[in-house]
Amino acid sequence: MTTTYADLGLRRVVNANATLTSLGGSLMPSPVLEAMREASTSFVDMFELQCAVSGRLAELTRNDAALVTSGASAGLLVSALGAMTGCDHRLLGRLLEHGAGALPRNEIVMHRAHRIPYDNVFTLAGAQIVEVGNALQTHRWELEAALGDDTAAIVYVAGTHLADGALKLDEVIEVAHEHGVTVIVDAAAQLPPRENLWSFTEQGADLVVFSGGKELRGPQASGLVLGTAASVTACELHAAPHQRFGRPAKVGKEELMGLLAAVELWLEQDHDAAATRIARTTSNWVTAFSRLPGATATYEPRGEAGRPLPRIRLAWEPHLGFSSTAMVETLADEEPVVDVAVADRHAIWVSAELLTPEEEQLVSERIPAAFTSLARSHGRAS
Repeated sequence: MTTTYADLGLRRVVNANATLTSLGGSLMPSPVLEAMREASTSFVDMFELQCAVSGRLAELTRNDAALVTSGASAGLLVSALGAMTGCDHRLLGRLLEHGAGALPRNEIVMHRAHRIPYDNVFTLAGAQIVEVGNALQTHRWELEAALGDDTAAIVYVAGTHLADGALKLDEVIEVAHEHGVTVIVDAAAQLPPRENLWSFTEQGADLVVFSGGKELRGPQASGLVLGTAASVTACELHAAPHQRFGRPAKVGKEELMGLLAAVELWLEQDHDAAATRIARTTSNWVTAFSRLPGATATYEPRGEAGRPLPRIRLAWEPHLGFSSTAMVETLADEEPVVDVAVADRHAIWVSAELLTPEEEQLVSERIPAAFTSLARSHGRAS
């Protein structure tokens, strides 16, 4: 007998939020599940499998080389390790014996405007993070001044949501390569558009890291590193199945084949049709939710992490007496849970990206019901 979420006392979640790890990423299509099931039926040489899958992914994404990891964070880990050692086995040995502090290059430069909760993976690799600029602006001379003999890489976090205060990527690449420094782009959530799979490397980035379990709809425990042959090879030296620092982030045969199937399927899909559907639902919500007394629904062209998929910002007057946290909790009171994002104290984000038509209808009903219930309970309903 197969144990289900319900058997464990867990409720199903309708995801009107985003492809968040805390919600399980995304849902895998049947071909991806079948590829994983098929991979689970026999043993295989993992070095050969990683090589074959990586070669196919590099071809599909128009890159020189590729590497599958156990998530985007794992991709950043091996990217940092690879940038610090390159393909030099002597430095690899020094790292394993004495740690990153014994390496000639162990600093990673980041814009202060790009500091995110996930960059602690670089310190896990043993690197030291050097910040440049401030949250509002960064000058080219500040980046140039931060680069020295100890600099292994510049990490650039892609996305319009973090663009303010940072230099443009092409300028960062120019400065970095003038100093012989690797450029790593964290593009974990930067799909669509599909062109991002090759546009960052075409600009000159050495390594680009994507999540396999978000927009690509692959296994949640998968990530994709793309880049130049030399830079990806340097990452491979640290990654499983080698018994080195990337071993705890190993990826299984099922995830390897699942991610390959996901990328093949995703590249064939009609993304314009999906975007049109999301935009239509979002517009309908703006019209419907704007009718709620004291509420304002706004069409926002970009979603979580600055992705070019619309969502709505539903805000309400503070005098109504309830907070966005109360709204989230009310939407979680029923079965299934409807999960939305907090925008600020009196506003939430609602996204149609991951919803089925039936779930879109459910959200269309549950949000007004929750809003009206909260307003009445605080004596503010009109």
